Amino acid sequence: MLDQTLTLPEDPEELRSFTVRLLAEVKAQAILIEKLRHQLAGHRAHRFGASSETAEQLQLALETSEIAAAAMTARLKLPDIEEKDKPKRRPIPDHIRRMEVEISPGADACADCGGRLRRIGEDVTEELEYVPGRFIVNRTVRPRLTCSCCERFV
Repeated sequence: MLDQTLTLPEDPEELRSFTVRLLAEVKAQAILIEKLRHQLAGHRAHRFGASSETAEQLQLALETSEIAAAAMTARLKLPDIEEKDKPKRRPIPDHIRRMEVEISPGADACADCGGRLRRIGEDVTEELEYVPGRFIVNRTVRPRLTCSCCERFV
């Protein structure tokens, strides 16, 4: 019926009958689709399923294993994320000579409001350098500053 190109009738009664025919065809196709899905599920169960196990038994086993895994995780309280601050390498030994360089912003006042900057911390990077005959640690310090008036980070 859908393969044909039809012009829609002008008469309301003919339109109603045409609509009824279309609805009947849609219903028949829906029934056919459902029948084919049921057959496909049966074929899959026959081909892949064990003869002694039914779908309900498999579902129950899956739920039981999920519950057991959730209970085990709750008991162990496994951390969700790793600590990001934990260094991956050992620290450079203290007996090696260090050359410290502090990189600070040019001004001592806030660029926005002119308020005094205060130190809230620092980021330190240590880099091992080999100068012929000895090792040197280049230590770079970058202070973290904030304005005491407007709380802007610099």
